[in-house]
Amino acid sequence: MKLNPGQANAVKHISGPCLVLAGAGSGKTRVITLKIAHLVRQCGYQARHIAAVTFTNKAAREMKERVGQTLGRKEARGLIVSTFHTLGLTILKREVTTLGMKAGFTLFDDQDSRALISELTEKEYDGDKDQINLLLNQISRWKNDLILPPQAIKMAESGGEQILAMLYERYQRHLTAYNALDFDDLILLPTLLLKQNEQVRQRWRDRIRYLLVDEYQDTNTSQYELVKLLVGERARFTVVGDDDQSIYSWRGAQPKNLALLQQDFPSLEVVKLEQNYRSTGCILNAANILIANNDHIFDKRLFSELGYGERLRVLYAKDEEHEAERTVAELLSHKFMKRTNYKDYAILYRGNHQSRLIEKSLMTNRIPYKISGGTSFFSRAEIKDMMSYLRLLVNHDDDNAFLRIVNVPKREIGPATLEKLGNYANMRGISLFAASFELGLEQHLTGRGLASLQRFTRWMVELADFAEKGETIEAVRQLVRDINYEEYLYDSSPSPKAAEMRMKNVSELYRWITGMLEGDDLDEAMTLPEVVTRLTLRDMMERNEGDDESDQVQLMTLHSSKGLEFPYVFMIGMEEGLLPHQSSIDEENVDEERRLAYVGITRAQKELSFIVCRERRQFGESFRPEPSRFLYELPQDDLIWEGKTQKSKEEKKKTGMAHLAAMKAMLNKDK
Repeated sequence: MKLNPGQANAVKHISGPCLVLAGAGSGKTRVITLKIAHLVRQCGYQARHIAAVTFTNKAAREMKERVGQTLGRKEARGLIVSTFHTLGLTILKREVTTLGMKAGFTLFDDQDSRALISELTEKEYDGDKDQINLLLNQISRWKNDLILPPQAIKMAESGGEQILAMLYERYQRHLTAYNALDFDDLILLPTLLLKQNEQVRQRWRDRIRYLLVDEYQDTNTSQYELVKLLVGERARFTVVGDDDQSIYSWRGAQPKNLALLQQDFPSLEVVKLEQNYRSTGCILNAANILIANNDHIFDKRLFSELGYGERLRVLYAKDEEHEAERTVAELLSHKFMKRTNYKDYAILYRGNHQSRLIEKSLMTNRIPYKISGGTSFFSRAEIKDMMSYLRLLVNHDDDNAFLRIVNVPKREIGPATLEKLGNYANMRGISLFAASFELGLEQHLTGRGLASLQRFTRWMVELADFAEKGETIEAVRQLVRDINYEEYLYDSSPSPKAAEMRMKNVSELYRWITGMLEGDDLDEAMTLPEVVTRLTLRDMMERNEGDDESDQVQLMTLHSSKGLEFPYVFMIGMEEGLLPHQSSIDEENVDEERRLAYVGITRAQKELSFIVCRERRQFGESFRPEPSRFLYELPQDDLIWEGKTQKSKEEKKKTGMAHLAAMKAMLNKDK
């Protein structure tokens, strides 16, 4: 496929800073891929001096594969293609001594951070989830804005802000003691390091001589700062973005970063990609007219050469149960007429709670489906606990596993004990587990905390010895028994039913482990370390299941749908209060909700249907919602409102012919 003029301009401009405004479906990944090839083959760059950065592992993987196909493995050697956070992690690992950290630092995921915050704020919040969420979000905002605890304390204006800042300082102090970093630190620390250390800054500018950034509209303050520090005065970079698809302000994304580029880099070349290769003219016209209601930094208008296509439909349902039944019935009827596959259909919604009734209806009709962004087996808390116990059993130096389960279930080893242990382990340059056995620790830690800690680590050593002597299956069974995990689940779960489900998951994991340890006709028996490694890999593979090509209807939130495309799309819950969401209406932030609707519309390639409920239940009460304002902002000539808009003779004839063709095909199949 030949490049269109916009794409060719974007690929060939390398003499200075370049912003590519890439509309939905305009082939931006192809532009980035070909630009990397152009830099290597025509411009004398070595692949190891180029970095391409995006936001998801899936996007990075796809880009890496495409570059590999275009350049070949040899020419692409050394090229960095990663997420922002992976790039940050790479910088931190190389500069660990400059940062004064112990090598092999621990990474905290969201659950680890939440657990630590819950423990540290027991006195202030007593486990109040809303308060803990508020604090976690505020800490994340501070880190994204490059604000460290001392600055946060200085900036605090009210008593409430002062408390949040003090808790931030407490949280950060514990992370340091544990030699741990959280997700936001992966951008915060490299950015501050590059800012403050000229030697490090020069080293990374020599390493990355051309930088490409995808989904630039999703960058936050610290990510933009990191980009500026890496490119320096040379400003050899290309960023690709679309302000109309900026839907992550709640995660700190700043679409204004697109405008800041022009201020910070006056010689910026702006290239627009407006030809869409995905959708029909009718779908794009609707999207263009809807998004024109937002203020724009840069104007652009998508067009397509795929023909005008079908008009968009607005269908009604009595209530949410009927909405699910109606959507599934429409899908089945359409599939029958068009002889399509289930995977050609996507059902999009604003919030996860909307999927429950759709799932029920799909199951009733025996329709295969897949929910994107669901919880993977290995990301469940009880499985992460058990995997951490097993990881520590086979590797006593796994600090991350140690921190997760040292006090789960509770065994009087609180944050104060762990902070002292962490500081001592850092001073000695050893793992937390090893530090618990050193005599020198008694200078820093005494009493019940020390006794509980040593009781735990001694038990772990005895269990590991038992497993090594060949009693592996019995050792794993004893582990679950010794910690009274089932009792802990019943104490900590919201209901006995929930505890039962969680224990079932633990039993399922135990069943897998036993099977792998014993081996079967196909696989040889494994050792416990081999089993733990295999299950960790399985976890990583399960997280990447998004590439599944099986024939299933796709269910997902509008946020999750970004970057994807489907021949036929149903957008359900098109009502005021749902889309736009009530909280955005209250906060007068309807522009982002409009961008979310725009993202949903531009996922559709051939046909798009909206569903509106005449009645909904909320908090046990029924109410009659208004259709979404976004439906009225669409070009009404391109919409068929059920019961209001008359179908043209041609449309009726077309539908009749399709029915007839489907019936004939079915009869011929049965002969």
